[in-house]
Amino acid sequence: MEESVGRLEAIWIKRAHGGPMDSVESAVAVEDAGLDGNADQGGWRQVTLIEKEVFDRISEARGKVVDPSVRRANFLLSGVRLEETRNRVLRVGDLRIEIRGMTRPCELMNAQHEGLREDLDPHWGAGAFGVVLADADVAVGDEVGWEGT
Repeated sequence: MEESVGRLEAIWIKRAHGGPMDSVESAVAVEDAGLDGNADQGGWRQVTLIEKEVFDRISEARGKVVDPSVRRANFLLSGVRLEETRNRVLRVGDLRIEIRGMTRPCELMNAQHEGLREDLDPHWGAGAFGVVLADADVAVGDEVGWEGT
């Protein structure tokens, strides 16, 4: 049984390594590769995901908005927890992603906001990464949920 529990809030595509993250309304995911047009293709980190609620909490604690795009992830999700989800399959619209692990925050986070690396470190706050299991189109507003729940 599949249960819808969340929503895809934003999609970003990175055209070049170290380049800007482009906000898009929709994307094409390619099996065993990642998002079409994204610089990172193949391997274990085909797509990266973060939680809107993490950035809401950090923004509230800091008293100023911390834009989730500084994390440089592909998908911003709401209504789902990523912590401890290794080997689970996440459904984003028609897209299926096998979560392979936790994304560690790097020193670039502190260049954006002092202390952000430490804020994102516990409880998978910097998000998760995974592999694309089959070709699919995704769009902002798509429902998100875990398979088998």
